[in-house]
Amino acid sequence: MDKTVALWKWLLLFILAVVLGFVGLVALNIWTDSIENYVLIVLGAVALLALYWGGVRLIEKGPAKDLSLKRLVPHLGLGLLVGALFMGCVVGIIALCGCASFAAGDCTGREIAAACFLCLSTAVGEETLFRGILFRWLDERWGVVPALIVSGLLFGFLHLGNPNATVWSSVAIAIEAGLMLGAAYKWSGTLWFPIGIHWAWNYVQGTVFGIAVSGQDVGGSLWQTAMEGPKLITGGTFGAEASLVAVLLGAALTVFFLIRRHR
Repeated sequence: MDKTVALWKWLLLFILAVVLGFVGLVALNIWTDSIENYVLIVLGAVALLALYWGGVRLIEKGPAKDLSLKRLVPHLGLGLLVGALFMGCVVGIIALCGCASFAAGDCTGREIAAACFLCLSTAVGEETLFRGILFRWLDERWGVVPALIVSGLLFGFLHLGNPNATVWSSVAIAIEAGLMLGAAYKWSGTLWFPIGIHWAWNYVQGTVFGIAVSGQDVGGSLWQTAMEGPKLITGGTFGAEASLVAVLLGAALTVFFLIRRHR
């Protein structure tokens, strides 16, 4: 298929995915703090992935190989491990710099479950849009480097409207997450891997360590982490994602995935 002609089809798929996500958010606000909330999150994630699968099949006249069910468990599991270790290392290094202290948190089982489902919803939604659709099309049209740069920057500056966000925090997310998740998608060949990284990244940062996730307060957490020191190390009020530590680790992972992909 002519990749230029396919642009409008990818754009339509992107818009439909955004609309579906918006409808899901409205529904969640209606059934706040109820069992229907969790059911809707799972159904919404499945619906979005189904929309993506069907869209790819219609556009490319073939299966969406990046949603291979055979690789769901191993790639999602590996992604969860990488995401958890990444954020654990970020917080650990900040603590070794003398800029973080820990105290027992206060959260309920319901808060832990709610955060898990919400992090899943965010991971599926953003990875489908930015890696599955945007990165995929850019990669097919212009190659991996332009795809990484454009999708990474758009992903980073999407967060500019978040609480306590700055231009630096958006650049930081573009590098540590936008580039890294794009490289993870390219290396693995599946959406499951970046979804797993994104899911564990947010969950460990917010619900385990009690650190703001992209500037947003997460509520109850297992631990409360107090950050004190230079904003370049702690990330300030935006959270650890705006720290130089996260940027450097994310950049290192990006290089690792790209080298492994090349080999």
